[in-house]
Amino acid sequence: MPTASTAATAPALRSDVDAEARRSPRPAPPGHPQPSAPPGRPRRIAIIGGGPGGLYAAALLKRLDPGREITLWERNAPDDTFGFGVVLSDETLGGIEHADPVVYRSLREDFVRWDDIDIVHRGVRHTSGGHGFAALGRRRLLEILHERCRSLGVDLRFRTQAPALARLTQEYDLVIAADGVHSATRETYAEAFGPRVTGHRCRYIWLAADFAFDAFRFEIAETEHGVMQLHGYPYAADTSTVIVEMREEVWRANGFDELDEPESVARCAKIFADALGGRPLKSNNSVWTTFRTVVNARWSHRNVVLLGDAAHTAHFSIGSGTKLAVEDALALAASLDEHPDLNTAATAYEEERRPVVASTQRAARASLEWFENLGLYLGQPPRRFAFNLLTRSRRVTHDNLRLRDPRFTGAVEREFGCPPATPPMFTPFRLRGLTLRNRVVVSPMDMYSAVDGLPGDFHLVHLGARALGGAGLVMTEMVCVSPQGRITPGCTGLYTDRQADGWRRVTDFVHEHAPGAAIGVQLGHSGRKGSTRLMWEGMDEPLPDGNWPLVAASPLPYKPGSQTPSELGRDQLPEVREQFTAAARRAARAGFDLLELHCAHGYLLSGFLSPLTNRRTDAYGGSLDGRLRFPLEVFDAVREVWPDQLPMTVRISAADWAEGGTSADDAVGIARAFAEHGADAVDVSTGQVVAEERPDYGRSYQTPFADRIRHEAGVPVIAVGAISSWDDVNSLILAGRTDLCALARPHLYDPNWTLHAAAEQGYTGPGADWPAPYRAGSRPPRTGRADAPKPRLTLGR
Repeated sequence: MPTASTAATAPALRSDVDAEARRSPRPAPPGHPQPSAPPGRPRRIAIIGGGPGGLYAAALLKRLDPGREITLWERNAPDDTFGFGVVLSDETLGGIEHADPVVYRSLREDFVRWDDIDIVHRGVRHTSGGHGFAALGRRRLLEILHERCRSLGVDLRFRTQAPALARLTQEYDLVIAADGVHSATRETYAEAFGPRVTGHRCRYIWLAADFAFDAFRFEIAETEHGVMQLHGYPYAADTSTVIVEMREEVWRANGFDELDEPESVARCAKIFADALGGRPLKSNNSVWTTFRTVVNARWSHRNVVLLGDAAHTAHFSIGSGTKLAVEDALALAASLDEHPDLNTAATAYEEERRPVVASTQRAARASLEWFENLGLYLGQPPRRFAFNLLTRSRRVTHDNLRLRDPRFTGAVEREFGCPPATPPMFTPFRLRGLTLRNRVVVSPMDMYSAVDGLPGDFHLVHLGARALGGAGLVMTEMVCVSPQGRITPGCTGLYTDRQADGWRRVTDFVHEHAPGAAIGVQLGHSGRKGSTRLMWEGMDEPLPDGNWPLVAASPLPYKPGSQTPSELGRDQLPEVREQFTAAARRAARAGFDLLELHCAHGYLLSGFLSPLTNRRTDAYGGSLDGRLRFPLEVFDAVREVWPDQLPMTVRISAADWAEGGTSADDAVGIARAFAEHGADAVDVSTGQVVAEERPDYGRSYQTPFADRIRHEAGVPVIAVGAISSWDDVNSLILAGRTDLCALARPHLYDPNWTLHAAAEQGYTGPGADWPAPYRAGSRPPRTGRADAPKPRLTLGR
């Protein structure tokens, strides 16, 4: 938790006249009800929804200020509950312990704890330990919270629908909407909250078994109609939660859409008979459903605040639904205690929780999509499959899994082929006749520091420093194949022999002073995104003067105010193709070890690939095959003149992040086509194709596209996109989601990033050989101590 807090003295009650005025409902104006916005701390609080989040918020708020009047409405009976067991992390339990020791002690008495995760795939079980789970029955959790609320004087109203929202917002100072994923409150104020609800591809059902698994168990079943999985965990000494999940098409093909509840339960028990030891499963109003991811632009509106699933959801496979709701309650109670009025408290609550929730939702989305695409990984060796599953959300990584269970992680590393004491990132990788000493790539980064396309001292120092810094492969920026193909006046080129000589100076330095490092060139043409200012003068903004004419697949400007390019005629295509081949010949003479064809980020060849930028009606447009035609012609021409023993890669944008753009299926088709034409690897980026894109940013956010291409197209891949730590690199490589990792900004921050990664891991092998002049600095310097943050909310016992 980010800050410490202690209970404040309760504010004085308002006058009886004020209190009576608040109890007298005022008529709502026509249309949507308009809640009031009381200026001070809320005294009368209404809570809609009696799940763990709503109940815990009620208990905390009443405990902080016993003078508050708190009423909670729950339409179900107190002993009605859906689902079976809930899981809470040690972090969440620590927050509960500090905020309400009474609740914590009750939970502690009933929790079932275990450390192991079992993954069973194709009859082989692998166990990973050290994970530290705690669970209890959802019904028991609610009982504990009911008891606590009653002991504090909260008015709990079960089997009762909450009054109309118009009435609640007028009669109460604060309305907490904890009314779940289908929140009526959220929908009533949809314009204010800005909800976005996304459905997904799997069906699942919550069930239970009358015995306790001895670990958190994942079991994979391969049926004649497709793959399905079981998620199971104990929540009492003799009971376990069991969730069965599968893709919609598998669910239908197996006939579940035609079965009633008892038949579905029996069918699931039969499919997973080995996991259950032949025991039956039981249900509790269990129905097959699809998960819905809820995101809201805002969590509060006047005196209404969203909490828990009403505000956000995270897929059950990371066990965070109840955790998030309880932590919401903690943060909301603390914010109301710390701030003098509701408006600032609600703002503080959202500012504190939103980054945490966004991070959790990214992890949950990664986990959800991993299970949606489970079929991709069935052919992995069992241990690697288990490691892939464990690290699917990116919350569990190679490094912390190695700390939790070194025996398991060591076995995965040996199966992968890591030499002793060698992290996965420092294993070699071969592309055609080139063997890279490690899996780290310095990603192409435009420097905009050339004059007339000529690389100079800056490029020598910039690329030379990163080669000395230990990366296996250092890539140039996009090197333009013609003056008209530049992005800016500061872009480098390979359209003159003098430029080739300048690049030879760089490659000679790398090969002489950074032995073991390879250097690659990325060739490209700006297309419709050319003739713009230097990045720091206005990215993608047209030059104020000195513009040159642009060409593209179709005559579409990149954004309003951009120059409109001319559509390349069929008679012009051979000339552009020859510009690429001439540049490739110069690249070979300049001594580059690898050539990458830039078919991403909305530049010329990317513009042919995307349906958003290619509106042609000839043979070079229309279907994916048509859109691929010219980029493949260029690739073939370049491959023909590029030395046969040297590898050639292609960078693509696997998603346009815009409606109607390149789909994930398209990306696999594009990658497969280039691989069939001889690409040795595909560098999988996304976006920058259209100005109106809406990327889903986050840690390693582009790697799932590389993962899918690697497994479906069967081609080596380079993953990029917010990969920022050596732990990420090790995790992605060992899980089999990528073959190489390209990092950009980390290498701007630290040219010696790879060497420092080796030092921090205690690695001294051939995958990261320190240059002789630098070896005295090969040990990490000592750092000062940083104390851990104190608990978020601490109340007296």
